[in-house]
Amino acid sequence: MRSDYGIALTLLVNFAMLSFLAIGGAHSVIPEIHRQAVELNGWVGDRVFSELFAIAQAAPGPNVVFVTLLGYHVAGLAGALAATAAIVTPTCILTWAVSRVFDRFRDSRWRNIVQDALVTVTIGLVAASALIIARAADQDWKTLAITAASFAVTYWTRTSPLVPIAVAALLGIAGLL
Repeated sequence: MRSDYGIALTLLVNFAMLSFLAIGGAHSVIPEIHRQAVELNGWVGDRVFSELFAIAQAAPGPNVVFVTLLGYHVAGLAGALAATAAIVTPTCILTWAVSRVFDRFRDSRWRNIVQDALVTVTIGLVAASALIIARAADQDWKTLAITAASFAVTYWTRTSPLVPIAVAALLGIAGLL
């Protein structure tokens, strides 16, 4: 773990820009965070990236915890604070401003069109994020099988995702994976 203010500044700038694209939450920009952290800057590898994401999802609280963990991992406390502030602050300000305008036009046809379009964009961004995380985590046939089985069980049975995660953890503890 490094405490590098140069990396913290890079995190601040990158996540501030990403915050404007985080339609639907921090999950929607996971592909770009992956590109920045793994491919361009080499701060972490695929495995660490997917592990940090998994830890953030297991922890209670908002999904933006992932950004905090990544920032902490690559630049210590300064990185955690910079990444979190950068991903949250611009979005909060923009949301406040847009909500004031949207409130005035609540019965307008264009507002409903924009809202419907944003739902579609959000679904696409979150699906792309799921693909990036799966590709980062699935390093062999076993992990690919776990991902596929978890998706199938969760999607077709509407079972909580915690059930397949718990089963996979138990199989791992038992040494079967």
